Amino acid sequence: MNHLKTTLKQRRQKLAQTFPDPVLLWSGCAPSRNFPANTFPFRASSHFLYFAGLNLEDAVIELDNGKLTLFLNNPSAESILWGGEKPNRDDIAETIGADRAYPLSELTTYHSEAATIALSNPMIVQQQKEVLKRDIPQPTQATGEDQKLIEAIINLRLCHDESAIAQIRQAAAVSIQAHQAGMKATQPGKTEADVRAAMESVMIAHNQTCAYGSIVTCHGEVLHNEDYSHTLQAGDLILADVGAESLMGWASDITRTFPVSGQFSATQREIYDLVLSAHDACIEAVAPGVEYKDIHWQAAKIIAEGLVEIGILRGTVSDLLEKDAHALFFPHGVGHLLGLDVHDMEDLGDRAGYAPGRQRSQRFGLGNLRLDRALQPGMTVTIEPGFYQVPAILNQTKTREQYQDMIDWERLAQFADVRGIRIEDDVLVTSEGAEVLTAKLPSQRDRVEALTHA
Repeated sequence: MNHLKTTLKQRRQKLAQTFPDPVLLWSGCAPSRNFPANTFPFRASSHFLYFAGLNLEDAVIELDNGKLTLFLNNPSAESILWGGEKPNRDDIAETIGADRAYPLSELTTYHSEAATIALSNPMIVQQQKEVLKRDIPQPTQATGEDQKLIEAIINLRLCHDESAIAQIRQAAAVSIQAHQAGMKATQPGKTEADVRAAMESVMIAHNQTCAYGSIVTCHGEVLHNEDYSHTLQAGDLILADVGAESLMGWASDITRTFPVSGQFSATQREIYDLVLSAHDACIEAVAPGVEYKDIHWQAAKIIAEGLVEIGILRGTVSDLLEKDAHALFFPHGVGHLLGLDVHDMEDLGDRAGYAPGRQRSQRFGLGNLRLDRALQPGMTVTIEPGFYQVPAILNQTKTREQYQDMIDWERLAQFADVRGIRIEDDVLVTSEGAEVLTAKLPSQRDRVEALTHA
């Protein structure tokens, strides 16, 4: 725990260098499901968690020129009855290195002038308004001192310290085991839910949780599929986008696509190898100073070139890219920031993902790019190119007319057994280049086949 105290102290001292004024951060509370006593699992606000280190419910911290004050009630008799003994306020304050600790009732009289970040929970926002005696807009509309605080926290959280990287490594290690278990559990006649259960049980066994809703599906064309009811058939591909969250809240994010029968078909092999070539080239390009948008365009170029070689797209690659024809099959960005959230700091809108002065494009495909910054050592990003046949895109009359001469529809029909393929890894930007934190989970096609049913 001494390491935790040192890390937290360093973080708040770094914040004080750019924002020395008082800050109040709320942890939040668990929302109820239908009636008050039936709550969803609690997860503290990531901004609170970054400086407090512990998943404390109904807590507030004040940061003031590097000093930490904790506001937290001691466990009530009722909470002890139902939940057992818990550490008291002073013990928690000692653990996280707080300079002072008070009950929540002291909050309203202790400090009313401070910057903050609004939570999404309306009940907590109301508390923030009452304490600070002003309106608290959501982060995307923040102004004044709140906006300056957000900018300071973004600059601090963009590049991870050693403690954060160690936590992401822990989550990644569990995620790798989960994916291996999922591949072994996959076979015809089972359901997507069976595979999901095999994967998430690994996380539970390590006392970790999912960093986001697991995507385990034979309908890979649905980018965020959360329906697990389909029975797996020989010839199907399973797209599994599953990542664990460490005990201190740090995320991992891995996607693998593997064959239910244990072997890719000839058409599946062609598309898989194309996506893998984009994946590998993009990871190779990760280095300090490299623009993440350029990495996205590299993925788009490789996918467009490959689809021309396969015969699905027709025309020059430059013309296809200019007209966004590649986005018909690769409609999302090549990845995103990874940290305390799987899409780190996206509660702040594009302020974190986009460098100052840059705005999200309105172009098809490019408009879904979540990160547009030059990479820096300590950043952790995902690299996740893909190929999808999305009926809602490909079957639109407008799409058919606009891209009539750029797509060989008869050739595309020969790839009907490729609904969606995505390959995703977590990559740490280092001073020399990059480290793939999830490299121990193979992505090469023959090794994926070997793992399935192994």
